[in-house]
Amino acid sequence: MSFRDGRKLTTLAVVETVRSKQISPHFVRVTVGGEQLDALEHRGRDHWFRLFLPHEDGATSFALPNRLDMMGYLRYLRMPKATRPHLRNYTVREFRPQDRELDIDFVVHGTEGVAGPWALRTEPGDRVALIDQGCGYDAIPGVTAHLLAADESGLPAVAGILRDLPRDATGAAYLEIPHADDAQDTDAPDGVDVHWLVRPHDARPGSVALAEVMAHDLPAGPLSAYVVGEQKLPTTVRRWLTGEKGVPKANVTCQAYWRVAGR
Repeated sequence: MSFRDGRKLTTLAVVETVRSKQISPHFVRVTVGGEQLDALEHRGRDHWFRLFLPHEDGATSFALPNRLDMMGYLRYLRMPKATRPHLRNYTVREFRPQDRELDIDFVVHGTEGVAGPWALRTEPGDRVALIDQGCGYDAIPGVTAHLLAADESGLPAVAGILRDLPRDATGAAYLEIPHADDAQDTDAPDGVDVHWLVRPHDARPGSVALAEVMAHDLPAGPLSAYVVGEQKLPTTVRRWLTGEKGVPKANVTCQAYWRVAGR
């Protein structure tokens, strides 16, 4: 399954906040739960979903389509603006089906944005909804070497892939974060070197990871690459890998999660 295939999935789950905790200077982990998580497949890796968040005043409808293809998205847009939930994309950090609990890590920058402030203020019982979108990362048969890179927005995705890679996998992961204390345990295979890269305050997000990726030799052997985050990071690495380095396009998954305004 690729990023494109998520539109085929039809799992909608309306769930509630169970607990919330600031786990580092720029990350808040929110655990959601409920019976409707029983319908969600445990996919692992970079399992992602559409997340529907309530308005701050709570006047929000979760009468949503169960699929976010073109027709489903149009149905969402036709909902009254006053009660239409905010829509964002997020990755499963951990899923515990037996407990009906799912962890979501939110990047927070004070009161900036929609999702981060919600994560800071949410309380047990607050309702949200999610629509399953599958995984963007595909395991390629015969490939054991991996190149992974992300800024903080892609940290949960790369952490999930590192956790679920075969234990004999080799390679390197470059994870750019705004503060050294934002580093997390990843349960990476012993053969995958994880590089935590602290970004200077005035640097463009993704720029440190980009420089490090291109400054190092690629992992030896047939390669699978997965690069996500601010637009310039994945688009530049994709061109470099498939052009200068000759990595087959089918082996390269690069996805822009967001874009710095005005750049």
